[in-house]
Amino acid sequence: MHDASRPVPHEPSRDPVAILLDCDTGIDDALALIYLCSQPHVELVAVTSTPGNVDAAQAARNNLALLELCGRPDVPVVIGASSPLRVPLVTTPETHGPQGIGYAELPPARRTLDARDAVELWVEAARARPGELTALLTAPLTNFALALRAEPRLPELLRRTVIMGGSYYYQGNTTPTAEWNAHVDPHAAAEVFAAFAGQPEERLPTVCALETTERIELRPEHVAALAEAAGCADPELVLPEQPEGLRSRASNGLVRHVSDMLRFYFEFHRGYDQGYVAHVHDYFAASVAAGTAYCATRTASVHVETEAPRLMGTTVADYRGLWGEPPNARIVSDNRPDESFAEFVRSVGALARTLG
Repeated sequence: MHDASRPVPHEPSRDPVAILLDCDTGIDDALALIYLCSQPHVELVAVTSTPGNVDAAQAARNNLALLELCGRPDVPVVIGASSPLRVPLVTTPETHGPQGIGYAELPPARRTLDARDAVELWVEAARARPGELTALLTAPLTNFALALRAEPRLPELLRRTVIMGGSYYYQGNTTPTAEWNAHVDPHAAAEVFAAFAGQPEERLPTVCALETTERIELRPEHVAALAEAAGCADPELVLPEQPEGLRSRASNGLVRHVSDMLRFYFEFHRGYDQGYVAHVHDYFAASVAAGTAYCATRTASVHVETEAPRLMGTTVADYRGLWGEPPNARIVSDNRPDESFAEFVRSVGALARTLG
């Protein structure tokens, strides 16, 4: 039995990193993408769009618009699968809004999608740059599972893999036991974890699951601090006593759109008795991939349930080797939320100020 009882700490750094991002661009995916655009040491190689929070076409439209908003029209955006591997697609307009970005109304991008398929792009990029690329997966794992089918050597070709998904020793956010990304395409998640079984520890995916991502709880004061960091003339107040659906009038365009996204997210969480807050899961995963967040990890063998109807998408971690199976994941067991929000405000605020 392997011993994963002692978490391994990972300190922040700003070493250069090249990231392939796969996302189903809802609100927290949008914040993740904006954050990556704010990091000078991050090379954003491409963004691939997976169905989940919204359908793949809407996710791609969001990605194109967000990249243009952030001054990054150079980053290719592609679409892959249109549905999960074996189950019908379920989207979540009640959580992220009908377009996936809350109340924000982004100007449509002036460019079109890259003609390649997501799987084609993943395989080409990994083969062209072996040992260089970090995979950041903030969506259901459909596209990545299909890429692994096309190129089973991806775990060896990639430098690192970071996944937002699953819940361990923690209540699910979609069913009592399942997290959203794993529940949308459990078969893809099962294939991905199986593909990493037996890899050396440094190649195992870093998994940002609900027990640590729900600690990244963004609040109205963070929106106000972001506007101040961006140099907005007036305070940006997104407050629980204000009317629902109120739109931002911030002088800075990036701040205005982020504020409109987050107001919707705050209202959603309040509607489920979680307070006027927003759990920005994917931003945390992005900061882990970028190397800018402290985290601690524990190795485990992960099983994803794909058969029992009430447990579909449930993720179970064997930290003690009781199954006799090799580890296939490094699950984040600790993080520092205050540091995460200070980093977000500083970095995205600087980007917003630069964009004007």
